[in-house]
Amino acid sequence: MGRAVAAHQVEGGWKEGGKGPNVSDIMTVGSHASPRKITPVIDENEYYPNHEAIDFYHRYKEDIALFKEMGFKCFRTSISWARIFPQGDEEQPNIEGLKFYDDLFNELLKNDIQPVITLSHFEMPYGLVEKYGGWRNRKLITFFERFARVCFERYHHQVKYWMTFNEINNQANYQSEVSVLTNSGILFKEDEDKEEVVYQASLYELIASAKAVKIAHEIDPSLQVGCMMAMTPIYPYSCNPEDMLKAVGANHKRFWYVDVHVRGKIPGYMQTFFKRKGYAMDITQEDLEALKQGCVDYIGLSYYMSFATKGDGNENLDYNEATDLCDNPYIPKTKWGWPIDAKGLRYTLNWLYDRYQIPLFIVENGFGAIDVLEENHQVHDQYRINYLKEHIIEMKKAIDVDGVEVLGYTVWGCIDCVSFSTGEMKKRYGFIYVDKNNDGSGTLTRYKKDSFEWYKQVIASNGEKL
Repeated sequence: MGRAVAAHQVEGGWKEGGKGPNVSDIMTVGSHASPRKITPVIDENEYYPNHEAIDFYHRYKEDIALFKEMGFKCFRTSISWARIFPQGDEEQPNIEGLKFYDDLFNELLKNDIQPVITLSHFEMPYGLVEKYGGWRNRKLITFFERFARVCFERYHHQVKYWMTFNEINNQANYQSEVSVLTNSGILFKEDEDKEEVVYQASLYELIASAKAVKIAHEIDPSLQVGCMMAMTPIYPYSCNPEDMLKAVGANHKRFWYVDVHVRGKIPGYMQTFFKRKGYAMDITQEDLEALKQGCVDYIGLSYYMSFATKGDGNENLDYNEATDLCDNPYIPKTKWGWPIDAKGLRYTLNWLYDRYQIPLFIVENGFGAIDVLEENHQVHDQYRINYLKEHIIEMKKAIDVDGVEVLGYTVWGCIDCVSFSTGEMKKRYGFIYVDKNNDGSGTLTRYKKDSFEWYKQVIASNGEKL
């Protein structure tokens, strides 16, 4: 058991150690009501929260000491691609960036914490967006292969569990500019078919992922390399056959990525979809062979909520995430409008394991809230404890009752960090409070929340004492 973060949401040091700008560095702070602005040129009048984040780049030893105190067995983070290849297309890596992760991983291992590493967690070099248009360009497969090879060769003695692309299926919601930029480095052009562009980019990423898996196994056969999916199951609103079929179509669009990662081929339902839409996907016979040769060893997943959808008579089962979801009257919501569905985690684990029969790794699950720092520097976050307790109970049922093979469980945000979607600090997930506000003010001092001691006993008891 452990916790998870992403490099761009915690590290800061955006220009230090030879690092280049990444896609998150060009996004301003936003809010739930106002999206982050994407600014190809840095505007001195705007605030860019990822530039400093919570300064993990300089404070990681202090933070790891707190992780050790909590009893972490593992810590999931990512390698900032732009810290290793500042522009993304260099022939040789940035040695200073490599050295930072040498030191970080050694510090974790010294404290008996196993690093679990994502190669690309919403933080590709912005140079690849400017020069090549992001993942709309086939050339990025080669650049990602080079990045992956350098990381596997450098760190395979320190890191045994890897993932390729974080929540690669989130770009199925291609209407979200932030999701598409952070997933694929794409800025849409006027009048182009956004859906077609995103699916082509997705295929290039899936090919790159498969090639990375093959490289890892060639370098060190003991390495375990997984995919990483945002698992938000989409329920039918009712047992009405129209609702049932609509849910089938919705899950096809969100989770076909898993089929490719695990089975090494594009599923028939997506091939038919591309043909019906007239999308001439650029994928060669060599690419298809690469997909077969690079199947993942496990499925990493995030789980926060579930969705529901109603039938609309569309015989093609087409799905639009912006318009086709409906409220589920059987479950409550957070103040942020996110459904709370602990039983959905058990459902998700069963759904995935029944379908693929390979190990699962829950690498994100957490509760975002506006935590209040009291005068005595205490944070009483019983709501977070309640949420996590309910989900851990359902995870245990999936393992003990249903026989699902789960490799591990890392809660999102062991420490408060910048929100990827809004750039805010006030939506907090951590067991450790960081004194920083949405406007960047604050001391960055760390304080333990009530959930810190609670999760410490959960780890010590291996989930038996909740």
